[in-house]
This record gives sequence, structure tokens and C-alpha cells, in this order.
Amino acid sequence: MFLIAGPCAIENRDVVLTTAETLRRICYDLGITLYFKSSFDKANRTSASARGVGMDEGLKILEEVKRTFGLPVLTDVHECWQCAPTAEVADVLQIPAFLSRQTDLLQAAAATGRIVNVKKGQFMAPWDLKGAIEKIEQVHPEAAREGHVWLTERGTSFGYGRLVVDMTGLVEMRRFGCPVVFDATHSVQQPSAQSGITGGNRAMVPYLMRAALAVGIDGLFIETHPDPDKAISDAANQVRLADMRTLLEQALRLDEIISHQ
Repeated sequence: MFLIAGPCAIENRDVVLTTAETLRRICYDLGITLYFKSSFDKANRTSASARGVGMDEGLKILEEVKRTFGLPVLTDVHECWQCAPTAEVADVLQIPAFLSRQTDLLQAAAATGRIVNVKKGQFMAPWDLKGAIEKIEQVHPEAAREGHVWLTERGTSFGYGRLVVDMTGLVEMRRFGCPVVFDATHSVQQPSAQSGITGGNRAMVPYLMRAALAVGIDGLFIETHPDPDKAISDAANQVRLADMRTLLEQALRLDEIISHQ
């Protein structure tokens, strides 16, 4: 099991470096491969609120994370022109869920040669990801076979203001032969639940995480922050950094049981 973790948005250098240092120490102690994640621009916010520090400053901070802590990094891209410069720093380019059918973006990310993490849209069935893989393989024919395509489940829209996770979807996604990741924090979002602001319930993260691990996954995605209630994005569903060690110890125990079956 590998881990994708970090603050939702790059708010400032101090929050990112503090979180990266703590996560690196925990993952080193537990023997977990960590991909540090944070977004330089939250371009798909519900409202016109804070989006982060922007690409230039964000990539400088992510580059410092790589240099200082020796960690591979993952970040979102929203437009085709962002892919090449982002790939100079990031080891994994993430396609946001709302953009998971955007052919040009998928192919621009694939053209960089970096790993592409496709987040399944809240409006997509698990088998719809086959189309995303095929688009990537038009540019990089061996991408899936070489492990350069990851597929991430982050919940499916259920009416207004709710997401649900169909755990059988994880099984369906594994049939494509790509690493499957479960996003335990975005899956507890409550879209537009707080007067036009996305809410959430971080207390449910451990339960969904354990369910996904029991089904069988390759990676976990957990956004975390030193003081999530003060975060500029996804405040309600990010895990407190102080709780990450206990949460990951639980994850490892389950992963060990399932991997030996």
C-alpha cells in the first residue's frame, strides 16, 4: 500500500513543509511509500473563494519538498498548458474528478511521461474509466502496462449534497490492470452543504478507509492539515495531522491481512 497525502491546497510554505516533514517521519517509521500531495490551484471550488498560491509559487514549494525531504510529489493540473511545466517538478500529475473526461488534458498529461492519476468523476461509473485509459494510451501506448496510470475512487453523487462510495466499484476498476487508489477524505465531502460551501465529515474517514482496504486497494489518498478547521479548502473533511499515525497504523494492519489472503 502506498500513500498520497498532504494539505488540500498549498496555502503557504510553512504549512506544506510542516506537513511534509511529519508525514515523512511517520511513513519512514511505518515503512509506507509516500507521495506528497498538495494543489497549487483549486480551480474547481464551489464558490469564488481562496484557491491557493498559484502555479509558479506552488511549484517552487513542491520542489523544496522534494529537495528537503526526498519525497515524490503529486499535484493537480487543470489546463493542458500546465502539464509540461508541472511535470518538471511533479512525479505524478493528477486529473481532477470534474475533468476526468477531458481528452486534451488527459493526453497532455500523458505526453509528459509522468504517472497520471485519474480521479473518477462523481458522475462516472467505474467502467467509464476505460475511456480515460484509452485516451492516455493513444499518446503513451504502454502507460497502463507500465503502471503510469492510476485510478482513484472519490465517491459518486447521490442527490444533492451527498456522496456515496460503491465498494464494488473498486473491484471493477482493478480489472483494468492499473493501481487503484481510494480517496478517503474527498469521499466524505458534502457538496454545497454549507450555504454554497462544500462541507464534510472527517469522522467517517476511518470507516470508509477500512472498508476500502478490506475490498483491496493499492493506494490510499488522505488529505491532512495541522489545523484543518482553518484550512482554505476542504476544512471539514481533511484529517488532523496529529491523527495520521494512528490512522495509518490501522491501515497497515488491514492491508497486511488482506494481502496475505
